[in-house]
Amino acid sequence: MKNGTRGEHFDVVVSCLTSRTGGVKDAWMIDYQATHNAMEAGRAAGATHFLLLSAICVQKPLLEFQRAKLKFEKELQDSAMTYSIVRPTAFFKSLAGQVQAVKNGKPYVMFGNGELTACKPISEGDLAKFMADCIEDTSKHNKILPVGGPGKAITAREQGELLFELLGREPKFKKVPIQIFDVIIPLLTFLAKMFPKLEDKAEFARIGKYYSSESMLVLDPGTGRYDEEMTPSYGTETLRDFYSRVLEQGLEGQELGDHAMF
Repeated sequence: MKNGTRGEHFDVVVSCLTSRTGGVKDAWMIDYQATHNAMEAGRAAGATHFLLLSAICVQKPLLEFQRAKLKFEKELQDSAMTYSIVRPTAFFKSLAGQVQAVKNGKPYVMFGNGELTACKPISEGDLAKFMADCIEDTSKHNKILPVGGPGKAITAREQGELLFELLGREPKFKKVPIQIFDVIIPLLTFLAKMFPKLEDKAEFARIGKYYSSESMLVLDPGTGRYDEEMTPSYGTETLRDFYSRVLEQGLEGQELGDHAMF
């Protein structure tokens, strides 16, 4: 938001910067350094409020992009700027990687029994509205704000069942043992010491295991468990609405980062 016709002064910086690949160097260049640069540029232009799109998964940081995001979050909280740190759960498009395959007759692939994790996915439109509210709603200032979409949390199995229901077909699943990561990750980590180009491949495998084993819900610090009830719901668009639309219209504009598994 700016005053004047030449853009000399800005009131609020809204940052949605994020690493596309999730790779080690990319994470630190984008999730930390580029976001830090945006804050400095905003302050130089007179901005007093920084609205940051972060991620709910930084609650349990095991990956480089999570560590990079947290480093900037800490800098922002220690700065003189008003801040709003928005940590959404899964985006709809992050659950859309298998839509076309299932539509074409393939089984829905899930790790374990499909009930290892759950999330409260939120649409891009609802998230945008929530973030816009953060600008003028002072109750959202100087806060970390986890946010999910409407309705109950949904597991991977339930996501697959929903797709088959909308297609009018009997569910067909392919179960992949999550232990496969326990073979892939150490192997790639070892090889990356000799072949640095494999560093990101090892990190992608760690990302894959993380999203296959950790729920995208608020982590209760008292119990150490993910809690559906503690995860705020917001908005009106449901995953059913999204799946119905993409089954009919396709996935154009819903491209995922390079580390996506499906």
